[in-house]
Amino acid sequence: MPQGSPPESLELERQRPYLLRFALLQLRDRSAAEDAVQETLLAAIQGASQFAGQSSVRTWLIGILKHKIIDSIRKAARERPIEGPPGDDARDLDAFFAEDGHFLQAPEQWANPERSLEERRFFEALERCLQSLPQKTASAFAMRELMGLETDEICKELGISTSNCWVMLYRARMGLRACLEQTWFLAGPGRDR
Repeated sequence: MPQGSPPESLELERQRPYLLRFALLQLRDRSAAEDAVQETLLAAIQGASQFAGQSSVRTWLIGILKHKIIDSIRKAARERPIEGPPGDDARDLDAFFAEDGHFLQAPEQWANPERSLEERRFFEALERCLQSLPQKTASAFAMRELMGLETDEICKELGISTSNCWVMLYRARMGLRACLEQTWFLAGPGRDR
C-alpha cells in the first residue's frame, strides 16, 4: 500500500484477529470484544480517507479500538444492575402486583394524610426507611422527591443513565412503601417505634 493512501477493506479485515485478541485482553468478554472490534472496523472504513499513513494500519486501528474499548467499559458501568439489599430483585417487587400491573392489595389508607405528614414522627420513620435503602437509591429518591431535581440533573450528579435512574426511583418507592407500611401505617401513627 502506498504511503498515505487509505487502507482497503480487505486489509482492515485481515487485522480482525489481532484486534480481537487485544480487545479480549482488555474487556474479558468475547461479545463485548467482538462488538468493539466491529465498531473499530466500521469507524476505520468510514474514516479511511483520514488515514495519513504516518503509522501502520494496525497501529491506527489499535488507536481507534482503544476508544471503542473505553466506550464499552463506560457503557457496561452505566448498565450494571443496581445492587440492593440481599434478596432484593424484581421478583420481590412483582409480589405486590397482579399480571395487569395493578396492586394485588391496595396500599393501606391513611386515616388523615395531612395530619400524618405534619407529624414529626412520620418524617423520622421516613428517614429511617430512607436509611435502609442502598445509598444511591436513597439519594436518587431524595433528589427527585425532596429536592425536586429533574431526571437529567440526578443522572449527572450520580453518574447514572436515565433508565438506571428510573429503576432506582421505582425501587426506592417500593422499598419505602413496604418499610412505611411496617413501621408507620400498620404500627399506627403516634406509637413508639
